[in-house]
Amino acid sequence: MTRKTFRPDNKPIPTTVALLKQTLLVLLITGFVAGCGAFKLERPAKPVEEKSKFSFGLGIFGGGNTSQTLNSEQELGVNGFIWQATLDALSFMPMTSADPIGGIVITDWYQSRSAPKERFKVTVYILDKSLRADGIRVSAFKQELTSNGWQDVTMSPEVAIKLENAILSRARELHILTLETRN
Repeated sequence: MTRKTFRPDNKPIPTTVALLKQTLLVLLITGFVAGCGAFKLERPAKPVEEKSKFSFGLGIFGGGNTSQTLNSEQELGVNGFIWQATLDALSFMPMTSADPIGGIVITDWYQSRSAPKERFKVTVYILDKSLRADGIRVSAFKQELTSNGWQDVTMSPEVAIKLENAILSRARELHILTLETRN
């Protein structure tokens, strides 16, 4: 007959084998959790000059350090020319969100000093990686200040079309400038 040993608080003292099992279990769990981030399935990073002249930051087209590398987390998910042209066209408006991977730019309400009783908001969807006329969709919204606060006003669809055309024109200019600098 074996006798159990108890601590003063009436709990049994764990045996060496039980302590060894608990220690081994803790080490296995710790190793598993620590190893979860060790194996990433990523493509190896390629130098910028092999992929394209795009880079994040101020020099989007051809600017910046050529030894800088791009990996799958830094690549644009949309056409870079349209992306930059969109940012250029909407630079006077405050940005709420700009997602280069998903291709969505959302501005906050913009109120002109010359017309303080109206404000505008724009959402741009870049739909393709190619520089195409149907690769962009713009939604424009307008509100007017009334005695009841800001009220939505219907805008002509021509406003969104004109903004799309302005963005596409700027994107073509950027594309031509990039081609000229390569030659």
